[in-house]
Amino acid sequence: MNKYLISWIFLYSIFPLFAQEQTLKLSLKQTEDLFLKQNLSLIAEQLNVDIADAAIVQAKLWDNPELTIGDVNLWKKGEEKQFSIELSQLIRTANKRQKLVSMEKVSKEMAIRELEETLRNLKVELRKSIYELKYLQMYRKTLDKPHQSLEQLINAYRKQTAQGNTSKNELLRLQSSLLELENEINEVQTGLNEQQKALKSLLNIDPLISIEIAQELPEAVSPDKLTLANLLEIAAEERSDIKYRQLEVKYHEKSLIYEKALRVPDITLSAGYDRLGGVWNDFIGLGISMELPVFNRNKGNIQASRLNIEKSKQLSQQQLKTIHYEVVASFDNYNQAYWFYEKISNNELLSELDNMLDVYSKNMLNKNINMLEYLDFMEAYKNNKQTVLLAVKNMQISFAELQYSVGQEIK
Repeated sequence: MNKYLISWIFLYSIFPLFAQEQTLKLSLKQTEDLFLKQNLSLIAEQLNVDIADAAIVQAKLWDNPELTIGDVNLWKKGEEKQFSIELSQLIRTANKRQKLVSMEKVSKEMAIRELEETLRNLKVELRKSIYELKYLQMYRKTLDKPHQSLEQLINAYRKQTAQGNTSKNELLRLQSSLLELENEINEVQTGLNEQQKALKSLLNIDPLISIEIAQELPEAVSPDKLTLANLLEIAAEERSDIKYRQLEVKYHEKSLIYEKALRVPDITLSAGYDRLGGVWNDFIGLGISMELPVFNRNKGNIQASRLNIEKSKQLSQQQLKTIHYEVVASFDNYNQAYWFYEKISNNELLSELDNMLDVYSKNMLNKNINMLEYLDFMEAYKNNKQTVLLAVKNMQISFAELQYSVGQEIK
Protein backbone atom coordinates (compact mmCIF):
# COMPACT_ATOMS: atom_id res chain seq x y z
CA MET A 1 0.00 0.00 0.00
CA ASN A 2 1.34 3.40 -0.96
CA LYS A 3 2.47 5.20 2.19
CA TYR A 4 1.06 8.50 0.93
CA LEU A 5 -2.35 6.89 0.46
CA ILE A 6 -2.34 5.59 4.05
CA SER A 7 -1.23 9.00 5.33
CA TRP A 8 -4.00 10.73 3.38
CA ILE A 9 -6.66 8.42 4.84
CA PHE A 10 -5.22 8.83 8.33
CA LEU A 11 -5.29 12.60 8.00
CA TYR A 12 -9.00 12.62 7.26
CA SER A 13 -9.74 10.19 10.07
CA ILE A 14 -8.13 12.62 12.55
CA PHE A 15 -9.71 15.80 11.23
CA PRO A 16 -13.23 14.84 10.07
CA LEU A 17 -14.66 18.25 10.91
CA PHE A 18 -12.36 19.96 8.43
CA ALA A 19 -12.84 17.38 5.68
CA GLN A 20 -15.28 17.65 2.82
CA GLU A 21 -16.30 14.54 0.92
CA GLN A 22 -13.41 13.42 -1.26
CA THR A 23 -13.21 10.62 -3.82
CA LEU A 24 -10.62 7.93 -3.22
CA LYS A 25 -9.84 5.88 -6.33
CA LEU A 26 -8.66 2.38 -5.48
CA SER A 27 -7.69 -0.64 -7.52
CA LEU A 28 -8.77 -4.09 -6.37
CA LYS A 29 -5.31 -4.76 -4.92
CA GLN A 30 -5.14 -1.41 -3.12
CA THR A 31 -8.56 -2.06 -1.60
CA GLU A 32 -7.53 -5.49 -0.33
CA ASP A 33 -4.23 -4.16 1.05
CA LEU A 34 -6.09 -1.46 2.96
CA PHE A 35 -8.57 -4.05 4.23
CA LEU A 36 -5.79 -6.30 5.57
CA LYS A 37 -4.16 -3.35 7.32
CA GLN A 38 -7.21 -1.71 8.91
CA ASN A 39 -10.14 -4.11 9.28
CA LEU A 40 -11.11 -4.16 12.95
CA SER A 41 -12.48 -7.72 12.94
CA LEU A 42 -9.15 -9.06 11.68
CA ILE A 43 -7.28 -7.08 14.31
CA ALA A 44 -9.56 -8.51 17.01
CA GLU A 45 -9.06 -12.09 15.77
CA GLN A 46 -5.29 -11.57 15.75
CA LEU A 47 -5.55 -10.68 19.44
CA ASN A 48 -7.12 -14.10 20.05
CA VAL A 49 -3.92 -15.69 18.75
CA ASP A 50 -1.92 -13.53 21.16
CA ILE A 51 -4.27 -14.59 23.98
CA ALA A 52 -3.62 -18.24 23.08
CA ASP A 53 0.13 -17.57 23.26
CA ALA A 54 -0.36 -16.15 26.75
CA ALA A 55 -2.29 -19.28 27.77
CA ILE A 56 0.67 -21.45 26.69
CA VAL A 57 3.03 -19.33 28.80
CA GLN A 58 0.67 -19.65 31.78
CA ALA A 59 0.37 -23.44 31.40
CA LYS A 60 4.16 -23.80 31.59
CA LEU A 61 4.40 -22.07 34.98
CA TRP A 62 4.88 -23.96 38.23
CA ASP A 63 2.42 -23.51 41.06
CA ASN A 64 3.54 -20.96 43.62
CA PRO A 65 4.89 -22.23 46.95
CA GLU A 66 2.66 -21.59 49.95
CA LEU A 67 3.92 -19.99 53.17
CA THR A 68 1.91 -20.44 56.36
CA ILE A 69 2.61 -18.67 59.69
CA GLY A 70 0.53 -19.90 62.58
CA ASP A 71 0.23 -20.65 66.28
CA VAL A 72 1.45 -17.14 67.11
CA ASN A 73 1.13 -16.42 70.82
CA LEU A 74 0.30 -12.72 71.06
CA TRP A 75 0.57 -12.66 74.87
CA LYS A 76 4.22 -13.60 75.02
CA LYS A 77 7.20 -11.50 74.08
CA GLY A 78 10.85 -12.13 73.26
CA GLU A 79 12.30 -15.61 73.40
CA GLU A 80 9.15 -17.06 75.00
CA LYS A 81 6.95 -16.10 72.00
CA GLN A 82 5.43 -19.18 70.36
CA PHE A 83 4.88 -19.49 66.58
CA SER A 84 5.19 -21.92 63.65
CA ILE A 85 6.18 -21.49 59.99
CA GLU A 86 5.44 -23.93 57.17
CA LEU A 87 6.53 -23.78 53.52
CA SER A 88 4.80 -26.12 51.06
CA GLN A 89 5.07 -26.79 47.33
CA LEU A 90 2.59 -28.62 45.09
CA ILE A 91 4.27 -31.12 42.74
CA ARG A 92 2.09 -32.13 39.80
CA THR A 93 2.52 -35.76 38.87
CA ALA A 94 1.94 -37.78 35.68
CA ASN A 95 3.48 -35.01 33.55
CA LYS A 96 0.26 -32.97 33.86
CA ARG A 97 1.92 -29.63 33.15
CA GLN A 98 3.35 -30.78 29.81
CA LYS A 99 0.02 -32.34 28.87
CA LEU A 100 -1.75 -29.05 29.62
CA VAL A 101 0.82 -27.15 27.55
CA SER A 102 0.18 -29.58 24.70
CA MET A 103 -3.55 -28.80 24.89
CA GLU A 104 -2.92 -25.05 24.88
CA LYS A 105 -0.69 -25.36 21.81
CA VAL A 106 -3.56 -27.01 19.95
CA SER A 107 -5.80 -24.17 21.18
CA LYS A 108 -3.40 -21.71 19.59
CA GLU A 109 -3.54 -23.60 16.29
CA MET A 110 -7.34 -23.41 16.51
CA ALA A 111 -7.14 -19.65 17.11
CA ILE A 112 -4.98 -19.32 14.00
CA ARG A 113 -7.53 -21.28 11.97
CA GLU A 114 -10.30 -19.07 13.33
CA LEU A 115 -8.30 -16.05 12.18
CA GLU A 116 -7.90 -17.61 8.73
CA GLU A 117 -11.63 -18.38 8.61
CA THR A 118 -12.50 -14.82 9.56
CA LEU A 119 -10.16 -13.59 6.82
CA ARG A 120 -11.73 -15.98 4.29
CA ASN A 121 -15.26 -14.83 5.16
CA LEU A 122 -14.41 -11.14 5.21
CA LYS A 123 -12.40 -11.32 1.99
CA VAL A 124 -15.30 -12.77 -0.01
CA GLU A 125 -17.59 -10.16 1.58
CA LEU A 126 -15.12 -7.46 0.59
CA ARG A 127 -14.85 -8.66 -3.00
CA LYS A 128 -18.60 -8.95 -3.39
CA SER A 129 -18.97 -5.42 -2.05
CA ILE A 130 -16.31 -4.18 -4.50
CA TYR A 131 -18.00 -5.84 -7.48
CA GLU A 132 -21.44 -4.61 -6.43
CA LEU A 133 -20.09 -1.08 -6.03
CA LYS A 134 -18.31 -1.27 -9.40
CA TYR A 135 -21.49 -2.49 -11.11
CA LEU A 136 -23.61 0.28 -9.60
CA GLN A 137 -21.03 2.93 -10.48
CA MET A 138 -20.88 1.75 -14.08
CA TYR A 139 -24.66 1.42 -14.40
CA ARG A 140 -25.12 4.87 -12.89
CA LYS A 141 -22.82 6.30 -15.59
CA THR A 142 -24.67 4.30 -18.26
CA LEU A 143 -27.94 6.00 -17.33
CA ASP A 144 -26.40 9.43 -17.90
CA LYS A 145 -26.45 9.05 -21.71
CA PRO A 146 -30.18 8.28 -22.13
CA HIS A 147 -30.86 10.94 -19.49
CA GLN A 148 -28.95 13.52 -21.51
CA SER A 149 -30.68 12.39 -24.71
CA LEU A 150 -34.15 12.74 -23.17
CA GLU A 151 -33.38 16.19 -21.78
CA GLN A 152 -32.23 17.40 -25.19
CA LEU A 153 -35.35 16.02 -26.84
CA ILE A 154 -37.61 17.57 -24.21
CA ASN A 155 -35.98 20.99 -24.70
CA ALA A 156 -36.47 20.69 -28.46
CA TYR A 157 -40.06 19.51 -28.07
CA ARG A 158 -40.86 22.39 -25.73
CA LYS A 159 -39.93 24.83 -28.49
CA GLN A 160 -41.84 22.84 -31.10
CA THR A 161 -44.90 22.64 -28.84
CA ALA A 162 -44.79 26.39 -28.18
CA GLN A 163 -44.74 26.96 -31.94
CA GLY A 164 -47.65 24.55 -32.45
CA ASN A 165 -45.58 22.09 -34.50
CA THR A 166 -45.83 19.24 -31.99
CA SER A 167 -48.67 17.98 -29.81
CA LYS A 168 -48.40 18.47 -26.08
CA ASN A 169 -49.10 14.75 -25.55
CA GLU A 170 -45.73 13.83 -27.09
CA LEU A 171 -43.94 16.28 -24.79
CA LEU A 172 -45.74 14.85 -21.78
CA ARG A 173 -44.79 11.31 -22.84
CA LEU A 174 -41.12 12.28 -23.03
CA GLN A 175 -41.30 14.03 -19.66
CA SER A 176 -42.92 10.95 -18.15
CA SER A 177 -40.10 8.75 -19.51
CA LEU A 178 -37.54 11.18 -18.08
CA LEU A 179 -39.24 11.04 -14.69
CA GLU A 180 -39.14 7.21 -14.72
CA LEU A 181 -35.46 7.28 -15.65
CA GLU A 182 -34.62 9.77 -12.89
CA ASN A 183 -36.48 7.57 -10.40
CA GLU A 184 -34.31 4.63 -11.47
CA ILE A 185 -31.20 6.82 -11.12
CA ASN A 186 -32.25 7.66 -7.57
CA GLU A 187 -32.71 3.97 -6.75
CA VAL A 188 -29.28 3.15 -8.16
CA GLN A 189 -27.78 5.99 -6.12
CA THR A 190 -29.42 4.60 -2.97
CA GLY A 191 -27.83 1.23 -3.71
CA LEU A 192 -24.51 2.99 -4.24
CA ASN A 193 -24.80 4.68 -0.87
CA GLU A 194 -25.44 1.32 0.82
CA GLN A 195 -22.45 -0.29 -0.87
CA GLN A 196 -20.28 2.69 0.02
CA LYS A 197 -21.29 2.25 3.65
CA ALA A 198 -20.51 -1.49 3.61
CA LEU A 199 -17.12 -1.03 1.94
CA LYS A 200 -16.08 1.85 4.20
CA SER A 201 -16.93 -0.29 7.21
CA LEU A 202 -14.80 -3.17 5.93
CA LEU A 203 -11.89 -0.82 5.19
CA ASN A 204 -12.38 1.19 8.41
CA ILE A 205 -11.97 4.55 6.71
CA ASP A 206 -13.50 7.96 7.28
CA PRO A 207 -17.19 8.20 6.29
CA LEU A 208 -16.56 11.44 4.41
CA ILE A 209 -14.39 9.64 1.86
CA SER A 210 -16.19 8.37 -1.23
CA ILE A 211 -14.67 5.26 -2.83
CA GLU A 212 -14.39 4.74 -6.56
CA ILE A 213 -13.18 1.40 -7.88
CA ALA A 214 -10.71 1.57 -10.78
CA GLN A 215 -11.69 0.24 -14.16
CA GLU A 216 -9.43 -2.80 -14.40
CA LEU A 217 -10.98 -6.22 -13.93
CA PRO A 218 -9.30 -9.28 -12.41
CA GLU A 219 -8.28 -11.74 -15.06
CA ALA A 220 -10.94 -14.41 -15.44
CA VAL A 221 -9.79 -18.03 -15.38
CA SER A 222 -11.52 -20.21 -17.92
CA PRO A 223 -13.44 -23.11 -16.33
CA ASP A 224 -11.83 -25.31 -18.99
CA LYS A 225 -8.52 -24.87 -17.15
CA LEU A 226 -10.05 -26.11 -13.90
CA THR A 227 -10.95 -29.63 -12.87
CA LEU A 228 -13.60 -30.27 -10.26
CA ALA A 229 -11.69 -33.21 -8.75
CA ASN A 230 -8.62 -31.02 -8.22
CA LEU A 231 -10.70 -28.23 -6.66
CA LEU A 232 -12.31 -30.71 -4.25
CA GLU A 233 -8.90 -32.02 -3.24
CA ILE A 234 -7.51 -28.50 -2.66
CA ALA A 235 -10.56 -27.50 -0.60
CA ALA A 236 -10.24 -30.57 1.64
CA GLU A 237 -6.62 -29.62 2.34
CA GLU A 238 -6.78 -25.81 2.42
CA ARG A 239 -10.12 -24.78 3.93
CA SER A 240 -9.58 -23.29 7.37
CA ASP A 241 -12.93 -24.57 8.66
CA ILE A 242 -12.07 -28.24 8.00
CA LYS A 243 -8.64 -27.69 9.56
CA TYR A 244 -10.38 -26.25 12.60
CA ARG A 245 -12.66 -29.32 12.86
CA GLN A 246 -9.64 -31.62 12.61
CA LEU A 247 -7.91 -29.65 15.35
CA GLU A 248 -11.01 -30.07 17.53
CA VAL A 249 -10.52 -33.83 17.32
CA LYS A 250 -6.85 -33.41 18.22
CA TYR A 251 -7.70 -31.07 21.11
CA HIS A 252 -10.17 -33.52 22.66
CA GLU A 253 -7.66 -36.35 22.24
CA LYS A 254 -5.15 -34.26 24.19
CA SER A 255 -7.88 -33.45 26.69
CA LEU A 256 -8.55 -37.18 27.22
CA ILE A 257 -4.87 -37.76 27.97
CA TYR A 258 -4.89 -34.85 30.41
CA GLU A 259 -8.08 -36.01 32.16
CA LYS A 260 -6.61 -39.50 32.58
CA ALA A 261 -3.51 -37.93 34.13
CA LEU A 262 -5.72 -36.15 36.67
CA ARG A 263 -6.55 -39.56 38.16
CA VAL A 264 -3.01 -39.63 39.54
CA PRO A 265 -2.88 -37.63 42.80
CA ASP A 266 -0.55 -34.64 43.05
CA ILE A 267 2.01 -34.48 45.87
CA THR A 268 2.57 -31.61 48.26
CA LEU A 269 6.01 -31.36 49.91
CA SER A 270 6.32 -29.26 53.04
CA ALA A 271 8.94 -28.08 55.51
CA GLY A 272 8.05 -26.53 58.86
CA TYR A 273 9.55 -24.86 61.88
CA ASP A 274 7.75 -24.85 65.25
CA ARG A 275 9.00 -22.77 68.16
CA LEU A 276 7.88 -23.66 71.67
CA GLY A 277 4.92 -25.59 70.27
CA GLY A 278 5.81 -29.06 71.44
CA VAL A 279 8.34 -31.23 73.26
CA TRP A 280 11.25 -29.44 71.61
CA ASN A 281 11.68 -25.70 71.78
CA ASP A 282 12.85 -25.50 68.16
CA PHE A 283 11.37 -28.21 65.95
CA ILE A 284 12.11 -28.55 62.23
CA GLY A 285 10.10 -31.14 60.30
CA LEU A 286 9.48 -32.32 56.74
CA GLY A 287 6.19 -33.58 55.35
CA ILE A 288 4.48 -35.01 52.30
CA SER A 289 0.78 -35.15 51.50
CA MET A 290 -1.37 -36.45 48.68
CA GLU A 291 -5.03 -36.93 47.88
CA LEU A 292 -6.33 -40.49 48.14
CA PRO A 293 -8.25 -41.34 44.92
CA VAL A 294 -10.92 -43.39 46.64
CA PHE A 295 -14.21 -41.76 45.60
CA ASN A 296 -13.25 -39.54 42.66
CA ARG A 297 -11.32 -41.12 39.79
CA ASN A 298 -12.36 -38.41 37.29
CA LYS A 299 -14.59 -40.87 35.43
CA GLY A 300 -17.10 -38.25 34.31
CA ASN A 301 -14.56 -35.93 32.69
CA ILE A 302 -12.78 -38.86 31.01
CA GLN A 303 -16.07 -40.10 29.55
CA ALA A 304 -16.94 -36.57 28.39
CA SER A 305 -13.59 -36.30 26.60
CA ARG A 306 -14.19 -39.62 24.82
CA LEU A 307 -17.63 -38.42 23.70
CA ASN A 308 -16.20 -35.09 22.56
CA ILE A 309 -13.67 -36.94 20.39
CA GLU A 310 -16.45 -38.90 18.71
CA LYS A 311 -18.60 -35.79 18.32
CA SER A 312 -15.70 -33.85 16.77
CA LYS A 313 -15.00 -36.67 14.30
CA GLN A 314 -18.63 -36.65 13.18
CA LEU A 315 -18.61 -32.86 12.78
CA SER A 316 -15.35 -33.06 10.82
CA GLN A 317 -16.87 -35.59 8.40
CA GLN A 318 -19.99 -33.46 8.02
CA GLN A 319 -17.90 -30.35 7.38
CA LEU A 320 -15.96 -32.14 4.64
CA LYS A 321 -19.21 -33.12 2.92
CA THR A 322 -20.49 -29.56 3.20
CA ILE A 323 -17.26 -28.30 1.63
CA HIS A 324 -17.68 -30.70 -1.31
CA TYR A 325 -21.27 -29.53 -1.85
CA GLU A 326 -20.15 -25.88 -1.79
CA VAL A 327 -17.29 -26.44 -4.25
CA VAL A 328 -19.49 -28.29 -6.75
CA ALA A 329 -22.24 -25.64 -6.57
CA SER A 330 -19.83 -22.69 -6.86
CA PHE A 331 -17.98 -24.33 -9.76
CA ASP A 332 -21.24 -24.87 -11.63
CA ASN A 333 -22.31 -21.28 -10.97
CA TYR A 334 -18.98 -19.89 -12.16
CA ASN A 335 -19.00 -22.10 -15.27
CA GLN A 336 -22.46 -20.78 -16.19
CA ALA A 337 -21.63 -17.14 -15.44
CA TYR A 338 -18.30 -17.27 -17.30
CA TRP A 339 -19.67 -18.66 -20.56
CA PHE A 340 -22.66 -16.32 -20.52
CA TYR A 341 -20.29 -13.37 -20.16
CA GLU A 342 -18.09 -14.72 -22.98
CA LYS A 343 -21.15 -15.07 -25.20
CA ILE A 344 -22.51 -11.56 -24.78
CA SER A 345 -19.11 -9.83 -24.68
CA ASN A 346 -18.49 -11.04 -28.24
CA ASN A 347 -21.79 -9.59 -29.49
CA GLU A 348 -20.94 -6.85 -31.99
CA LEU A 349 -24.33 -5.19 -31.55
CA LEU A 350 -23.49 -4.14 -27.99
CA SER A 351 -20.52 -2.04 -29.10
CA GLU A 352 -22.82 -0.09 -31.44
CA LEU A 353 -25.45 0.81 -28.88
CA ASP A 354 -24.08 4.28 -28.07
CA ASN A 355 -23.92 5.25 -31.75
CA MET A 356 -27.40 3.85 -32.30
CA LEU A 357 -28.75 5.95 -29.43
CA ASP A 358 -27.38 9.09 -31.08
CA VAL A 359 -28.93 8.04 -34.40
CA TYR A 360 -32.32 7.34 -32.81
CA SER A 361 -32.26 10.69 -31.00
CA LYS A 362 -31.56 12.59 -34.26
CA ASN A 363 -34.24 10.63 -36.12
CA MET A 364 -36.70 11.42 -33.35
CA LEU A 365 -35.91 15.13 -33.62
CA ASN A 366 -36.35 14.96 -37.40
CA LYS A 367 -39.56 12.92 -36.98
CA ASN A 368 -38.15 10.03 -39.05
CA ILE A 369 -39.31 7.64 -36.31
CA ASN A 370 -42.29 7.81 -34.01
CA MET A 371 -42.36 8.15 -30.24
CA LEU A 372 -42.99 4.45 -29.63
CA GLU A 373 -39.98 3.38 -31.70
CA TYR A 374 -37.72 5.82 -29.89
CA LEU A 375 -38.86 4.85 -26.40
CA ASP A 376 -38.68 1.12 -27.23
CA PHE A 377 -35.08 1.58 -28.32
CA MET A 378 -34.30 3.61 -25.19
CA GLU A 379 -35.58 0.73 -23.06
CA ALA A 380 -33.63 -1.82 -25.13
CA TYR A 381 -30.48 0.33 -24.85
CA LYS A 382 -30.77 0.50 -21.08
CA ASN A 383 -31.60 -3.20 -20.67
CA ASN A 384 -28.75 -4.38 -22.89
CA LYS A 385 -26.21 -2.16 -21.12
CA GLN A 386 -27.44 -3.45 -17.78
CA THR A 387 -27.27 -7.06 -18.97
CA VAL A 388 -23.60 -6.68 -19.90
CA LEU A 389 -22.73 -5.05 -16.58
CA LEU A 390 -24.67 -7.71 -14.65
CA ALA A 391 -22.87 -10.45 -16.58
CA VAL A 392 -19.51 -8.96 -15.59
CA LYS A 393 -20.56 -8.60 -11.97
CA ASN A 394 -22.03 -12.10 -11.75
CA MET A 395 -18.92 -13.63 -13.28
CA GLN A 396 -16.67 -11.79 -10.81
CA ILE A 397 -18.83 -12.66 -7.81
CA SER A 398 -19.11 -16.30 -8.92
CA PHE A 399 -15.33 -16.51 -9.24
CA ALA A 400 -14.91 -14.93 -5.79
CA GLU A 401 -17.34 -17.50 -4.35
CA LEU A 402 -15.45 -20.33 -6.09
CA GLN A 403 -12.19 -19.17 -4.51
CA TYR A 404 -14.02 -18.87 -1.19
CA SER A 405 -15.32 -22.43 -1.41
CA VAL A 406 -11.90 -23.79 -2.42
CA GLY A 407 -10.11 -21.85 0.32
CA GLN A 408 -7.31 -20.34 -1.74
CA GLU A 409 -6.64 -18.06 -4.71
CA ILE A 410 -7.17 -19.68 -8.11
CA LYS A 411 -4.71 -18.62 -10.81
